Amino acid sequence: MSIPIGFYDISLWLAILSIILLITTEFLSPYYGQTGLIIVRKRLRKITLITGILFLATSIIRIYQTLITH
Repeated sequence: MSIPIGFYDISLWLAILSIILLITTEFLSPYYGQTGLIIVRKRLRKITLITGILFLATSIIRIYQTLITH
């Protein structure tokens, strides 16, 4: 049994992921405390920007498809 993943699902996933990453990047303290966790803020911001751009691209494609088909 396969799970069909459509274009809308991918767009929604990218939107949620980019919002979570953006919130994480903004609330991330420059002092990580004693957790021993190494997080590279610049890399996290780049990934956030890339997922946001991908979401916008999927949204533009969906708008284009809607305008062309109707």
